[in-house]
Amino acid sequence: MRRLAQAPNLAIATLWADALREEGVAVSVQREYLGAAAGQLPPDQCLPEIWVEDEAQFERAEQLLHALQNRPQRRWQCRCGELVEGGFEQCWRCGAMMPREG
Repeated sequence: MRRLAQAPNLAIATLWADALREEGVAVSVQREYLGAAAGQLPPDQCLPEIWVEDEAQFERAEQLLHALQNRPQRRWQCRCGELVEGGFEQCWRCGAMMPREG
């Protein structure tokens, strides 16, 4: 096993781990409940971590996590008139999907 990343909180760690598992990378979340020890231990030692179980998958896991952490930011006008910004591909006003370019 090899440590891939330290997450800012358990919710983010779980999201990252689930996304990596969906892509076929075997990972585990370590230090899930160590946050309760913050104060007794240094805070940076209590953050959850993502560990890749198979060393052969580590490079792919790094690439996938980087892509997940650096989603493209967009700005597009929906057909209903709503301006949608950020990484959203669906309008929060009417539910329409972002038009495909090309």
